[in-house]
Amino acid sequence: MKPDMAGRDHGQSTLEGTLSPAGVLSGSIVLTLDGEMPIEHLGAGDRVVTRDTGTAILSGVHRHVLRTRGIRILAGSLGDTRPDRDVVLPEAQQILVRDWRAKALFGLREALVPAAALLDGEFITSEGVLSMVLYELHFGVPHVIYVDGLELGTGLRRTVTA
Repeated sequence: MKPDMAGRDHGQSTLEGTLSPAGVLSGSIVLTLDGEMPIEHLGAGDRVVTRDTGTAILSGVHRHVLRTRGIRILAGSLGDTRPDRDVVLPEAQQILVRDWRAKALFGLREALVPAAALLDGEFITSEGVLSMVLYELHFGVPHVIYVDGLELGTGLRRTVTA
């Protein structure tokens, strides 16, 4: 099952007029065929569990440090155990939303949206601009993977702008 892609930007995404970096922070836990693994321990050849294809073989991991707005998502604020702990993501990291928010905010049954599009000021808040060590997982094609109890998009650049 492929999620609907919200938005119409077919190039590099932008939020508030800036290039949108994506990725997850060090310490994030990724679901693999070998169990839950810290993102720093993953490398080419690892098999990652995906929502869209079941599994995918990781072709590479890109680590970079960026200054970008951090979005804090409190544990359980996107569902019973979604995320399973408080998580900070860069504002452009794509999250698969497939509950009432997708319908209410975007008119879709499910949608991949940047973390910043979900800001509510109470359970999902801005942490301001932070220096973040981010890891991007590369598979050759986009996937939705499980990280810290969230379903996150990889290799995706289309967004709903916040």
